[in-house]
Amino acid sequence: MVSTDRVLAFAAMSLLVIVIPGPSVLFVIGRALAHGRRTAVATALGNVFGSYLLVVAVAIGIGSLVERSASVYLTVKLAGAAYLVLLGVQAFRHRGELRASAITAGPAGPARGDLRTVLDGALVGVTNPKGVVFFAAVLPQFVNHAAGHVPAQMLLLGLVPITIGLVTDTLWGLTASAARTWFAGSDRRLSLIGGAGGFTMIGLGLTVAVTGRAD
Repeated sequence: MVSTDRVLAFAAMSLLVIVIPGPSVLFVIGRALAHGRRTAVATALGNVFGSYLLVVAVAIGIGSLVERSASVYLTVKLAGAAYLVLLGVQAFRHRGELRASAITAGPAGPARGDLRTVLDGALVGVTNPKGVVFFAAVLPQFVNHAAGHVPAQMLLLGLVPITIGLVTDTLWGLTASAARTWFAGSDRRLSLIGGAGGFTMIGLGLTVAVTGRAD
């Protein structure tokens, strides 16, 4: 249904876009610095889930509405920015709760905490302006309309950037969490790195709010 040439071309385009760190990557890094490897991986999973929801939205026609409507686009962008700032403020406020002993002991926590982390990542992924624009404007260009089953083609092609994003986001998160673990020699240094993670998310939220389309 989807030719190999189209898949490879879309994969190349996706890679070019994904390797440039955007809101999702910086969000994963911020969470990794603030909370560690387990949270980073769960956040990356949530991000790609939210991103695939954008693929679904484009496949059923909602994505084009977001791309064409300046007011809808602005609402999506500001919602994502506000949530990033909120999470950054929370990470900064609770930076003093980070303890080196907890890092040494290994990750722990109830399953609900992991689910909440995945949902946080999904919300950021689905409100990521970069993802909205990419899937609404670029994805349809690689669909073969003559072959029919357009929504199914979009859903299939959408798995390509999702897979690439999962790999790259996870690597970014693991790298950032490794740096955090290195700082775990003292509670003070760990608190500083947790605060840095919070500031990263706050700065990212503000950047998302003031950049993007001007129309």
